[in-house]
Amino acid sequence: MRDLTISPWRHWRWLLAGLALLVLNGCASVYRVDNRVQSFPRWDASATPTPPQTYQFERLPSQREGQAAAAQDALEELARAALARVGWNRAEGKAPTPWTVQVSAQGHQLPRAPWEEPWADPWGGFGMFGQSRLFLGHGGGLFWGSSFMRMDTPYHQRKVSLLIRQAASGQLVYETHAQHDGRWNSTPELWSAMLDAALRDFPTPPAGARQVNIEVPR
Repeated sequence: MRDLTISPWRHWRWLLAGLALLVLNGCASVYRVDNRVQSFPRWDASATPTPPQTYQFERLPSQREGQAAAAQDALEELARAALARVGWNRAEGKAPTPWTVQVSAQGHQLPRAPWEEPWADPWGGFGMFGQSRLFLGHGGGLFWGSSFMRMDTPYHQRKVSLLIRQAASGQLVYETHAQHDGRWNSTPELWSAMLDAALRDFPTPPAGARQVNIEVPR
């Protein structure tokens, strides 16, 4: 009669395979947005604001027309949600407020990571085309040699900034920046994570540059 007994090793092999699959699925459900953050509070020492607070957004002239205005609308909506999470809410309409907030974002796409070497054929023939767009744009890089064609993996460099001023005087009272470099595509969730990182420990952040990591669901 054939022995149908499952060996202990096979049992553990299946168990380990199942655990590995669970770990991989768990890792695949989120990705980490690692940010370099630096903040500069300039509050009156005796009057650091506590929530709730109200504000209005402030724009540069270059952010008020055309596609730049549409991009700024999207960015300010993400900033509004991030500020609401720390107890600051945008005032309805044009109601006067004690604070104004200016938010900006910059993005640059490279055809590959800075430490990666371009591919070239043995005869030295190669070429490269690339493009980059700001904020929520998309771009691509194409590289080829004389006898093959290859698509590089784009690498993104991004930065968000928030400036808070006293509405009456225009005095800058809070400045914060978050920078993130990596291969993730531009999505509202990624920019939102960067804004959350920029507002970490608001309104009394520690001095100096710091690392703030945010996990984002896929």
